[in-house]
Amino acid sequence: MHCRTGQENQHSRTSRHDSRLNALRNRLPGRASDQADERLAPLTDFGTNPGDLLAHTYLPRDLPAGAPLVVVLHGCTQSAGGYNRGAGWTSAADENGFAVLFPEQQRANNPNLCFNWFAPADTGRGGGEVLSVIQMIEALCRKHALDPRRVFVTGLSAGGAMTAALLAAYPEVFAGGAVIAGLPFGTASTVPEAFERMRTKSPFGADQLAALVRSASSHAGPWPTLSVWHGNADRTVDAGNAAALVDQWRGLQGLPAAPSATEKVAGHLRRVWRDGEGRDVIEEYVITSMGHGTPVHPVAANQGEAAGPYMLDAGISSTRRIVAFWKLDGGRKTAATTAAAAASPRVTAALPAVSPPRRGPAAPPVNKVQDVIEKALRSAGLMR
Repeated sequence: MHCRTGQENQHSRTSRHDSRLNALRNRLPGRASDQADERLAPLTDFGTNPGDLLAHTYLPRDLPAGAPLVVVLHGCTQSAGGYNRGAGWTSAADENGFAVLFPEQQRANNPNLCFNWFAPADTGRGGGEVLSVIQMIEALCRKHALDPRRVFVTGLSAGGAMTAALLAAYPEVFAGGAVIAGLPFGTASTVPEAFERMRTKSPFGADQLAALVRSASSHAGPWPTLSVWHGNADRTVDAGNAAALVDQWRGLQGLPAAPSATEKVAGHLRRVWRDGEGRDVIEEYVITSMGHGTPVHPVAANQGEAAGPYMLDAGISSTRRIVAFWKLDGGRKTAATTAAAAASPRVTAALPAVSPPRRGPAAPPVNKVQDVIEKALRSAGLMR
């Protein structure tokens, strides 16, 4: 496994920073600049950046050489800093000794700050947003002598679907992934298909789903481990997508439909699939009565988590559980995770649905104000 991919796409996108366009788009709600996090440091000069993404990093004090790296992808309408304040990844990094990379979408790429999780130009190996993230990983590994065998990636919603894309396009780079309220790789390639996949379970069978991942690279295994999280009351991304994602990776791992074990954790169903050596390679959490968002547990001591838009207090910390699944906590359950598991679930209602990317046919407007602004952008020829 290598930080270097050996595939560098030298073409870059046409500049999207027309001053008139930015002036209008900056009036849209949820500006990333309003969600800055002073704990995060910018990462620049990490490559050709064909996906035109921003990057932020966090390294705990006195982090030794050979430390792991976790890549965290925010959801639509969010920023890197805003997502971190809810999910507490920097606190988890301090507790367990790993570096964190936060790629960040720009409004010039997507008006709702969604990663373009379905667009072939952004999810195919060798270009677009996935290559930008890989270049960030390579730069950070080199600069801080991180362990290239322990690189992990997680994300929410569009960030979760982009996590699946990264695992498919560059499986040799990642030891594991965690998809929260996301979708399987390769099941949509247009805006209408994206909406359809979000509303309903994937029509693809397990073999077809696995074939989509195999076709994304020449990799023949071993495959990254996968943690899947989804609320069973999600009205934005149908929970059937979680089952399809499990099917996709079961096919790759050659695992049966029936899980190896089933348990309840803090009142939520957890299923796990183990390989022939007894190693947990896939886990799935079905979060009871939760809508669209990341499960957090802010009442647990010193977790650095907070409930908010799409950051839902479910009485369980997905961040700490994912860290444990990846064995970044040394194989132990932290006291905070144990407390979270013992607590009664508490669920915050999800906010209105996020929107998929706006490349191609226009998606429905988020609200009337945004509708007016987007009409003005189209009239000016600044937006399709």
